Amino acid sequence: MQIYKVGGAVRDRLLGIPVTDIDWVVVGATAEEMLAKGFRPVGADFPVFLHPKSGEEYALARTERKSGRGYGGFTFHASPDVTLEEDLIRRDLTINAMAEDDQQNLTDPYRGQHDLEARLLRHVSPAFAEDPLRVLRVARFAARYAELGFTVAAETMELMRQLSGSGELQALTAERSWKEISRALMENQPQVFIEVLRECGALKVLMPEIDALFGVPQPEAHHPEIDTGVHTLSVLEQAALHQQSLAVRWACLLHDLGKGLTPEEDWPRHIAHEHKGLKLIKAVNERFKAPRECQELALLVGQYHTHGHRALELKPSTLLELLQSFDVYRRPQRFEEFIAACEMDARGRKGLEQRSYPQADYLRGAAKAARSVAVQPLLEKGFKGPELGEAIKRERLKALKAYKEAESV
Repeated sequence: MQIYKVGGAVRDRLLGIPVTDIDWVVVGATAEEMLAKGFRPVGADFPVFLHPKSGEEYALARTERKSGRGYGGFTFHASPDVTLEEDLIRRDLTINAMAEDDQQNLTDPYRGQHDLEARLLRHVSPAFAEDPLRVLRVARFAARYAELGFTVAAETMELMRQLSGSGELQALTAERSWKEISRALMENQPQVFIEVLRECGALKVLMPEIDALFGVPQPEAHHPEIDTGVHTLSVLEQAALHQQSLAVRWACLLHDLGKGLTPEEDWPRHIAHEHKGLKLIKAVNERFKAPRECQELALLVGQYHTHGHRALELKPSTLLELLQSFDVYRRPQRFEEFIAACEMDARGRKGLEQRSYPQADYLRGAAKAARSVAVQPLLEKGFKGPELGEAIKRERLKALKAYKEAESV
């Protein structure tokens, strides 16, 4: 039995960046031997075990053969005669196909170290094209390591194009796709993930609503970058720079989908794009089974982001409707994330990245004013049921009028 550290732990150590997860591969062992040593089995499709003390994953060396469509369409073979090199060749990228023994002796049969130095994301073997999930994984790695200068090798990009056109991407489950998308959105340069997907044709297959935004112009006075797709990527980039949550980043990605529906004769104006985009946002949400908080925020930001930008001009009654829509009294954090998404949208414009966004503090102040209305005095006056609701609404409207007047002085 020989045990090797593999994959990301080896790659990141060689890059000189912190190692978070460690995966191990075991060569020359059987499942029975692992169980005898106290390892606990957890793999459903192939033999993976948890170390009895550290809890880290140890997988038996294995080979795989394509047997069906999609990410799960593989037959695995694990036995003591599978070599380390045979295990490594089934991996996606050369930089992920290296192994180390306990003395840090490197096994690198597919020149992963060379590609690390060349800053290239290159596939290990033609079998790369058998797994559609690898398109998303490579795009995610491109986003993760963009700051280090990594790019996708031309021959790997060609395989990704073939995969994108093969119909295999449609076989991916919503759960597997969302896992890669959500991880990619939380990288330091998530816009690179979208750029790579677009370059290989996968964006048109997976998220045609976003792909449709590229080449759609906006008024230059408000959007110096003009192109709606470019703007969307800039908003996403700003969300990462400001370390926003996954829900905010997802909302930033989807906020302008309605502009892809504007007839060309109406360009560069996009009348009612907020409302038109809601059905598209809903479709993307459902396609990837995004978590509820991501779905809700994306729809609310899509519908109300222009309200956010015009906050200082809104009538108190409109402001109250906005606050009610977000249920700021019970869910203040969701409104805070809406404000963040609006600010990222405003900053995601060429040359305006550093411009202040006074609407943020104004909206926070409005929410505070509305929340300051006490319910107890109204109860003491005898209001109850629907009448109590209307009385609370009147008092909140009064508070917002007073707030607006104080702010305009």
